[in-house]
Amino acid sequence: MEREIEWLDACRRMAARQADLFAATRGIAERTEYEGRGEGGDMTLKLDRQCEDIVFDELERLAAAGVAMSAVSEERGEVLLGSGDPVHRVVIDPIDGSMNVRRTIPSHSLSVAVADGDSMEDVHFGYVHDFGAGEDFWATRGGGAHLGESRIAPPQPEMPLEVVGLESSDPRWILGAIEELRGEAYRIRSIGSIAITLSYVACGRFDGMLSARGCRSVDAAAAQLIVREAGCEMVFVGYELGAAALDLETRYPVVAARSLEHLETVLAAQEAGVARRSA
Repeated sequence: MEREIEWLDACRRMAARQADLFAATRGIAERTEYEGRGEGGDMTLKLDRQCEDIVFDELERLAAAGVAMSAVSEERGEVLLGSGDPVHRVVIDPIDGSMNVRRTIPSHSLSVAVADGDSMEDVHFGYVHDFGAGEDFWATRGGGAHLGESRIAPPQPEMPLEVVGLESSDPRWILGAIEELRGEAYRIRSIGSIAITLSYVACGRFDGMLSARGCRSVDAAAAQLIVREAGCEMVFVGYELGAAALDLETRYPVVAARSLEHLETVLAAQEAGVARRSA
């Protein structure tokens, strides 16, 4: 547990430094400066790089203290830090919700996952900082999920499917999903950050969520542990947990819910969305 607290402290330092950076860069024009394309395939904002630099500063501090790691980040790709064989695989999204950042929409996050293997099943620490609310969600494998310093309580039985989060919400991809949820869910919410949306399922703000298309490991690796440690249901569509890779190439839609019954409903909506756009 001592090592997990060390990871938590490092992530909180990352988030605090990023918050200062966002406070100093407030306008849409100054946030819309690009610096080419990152290893994850997306165009890289100057802010993306600056936030990633902050993350790697903190990781290099850990490496200097003797923590060998392989860091996988959206912009830099895979980087080895520390001496000897890596004992940790660190999966990072310095900004999950880059469009929100660029448009000065507050809901975006830092996502950091630490694993002792190459799949989602191997993640043993996950951290998500929601900059809009100024909150952090974190979990340790077998140690439960937390919102700040408070343990997240497990889901209550027989809760209605009231609010469903929808991510990757390009209109071309979501029509079938929305049609399938008609009469099943009371409201739809779209935040613009997969990590935040999954964390909201974990703590009960949302009853379920789906991504309308495949996401990368950096988007979901941390939050999926938070979801599972909170006692909720989590699926990487098309992959078993131990086969969902922690790399930048694999893509998988994600579906989560507060109960198995609701998971089946939301999963059916995700599948309906795929069927509609494939027709």
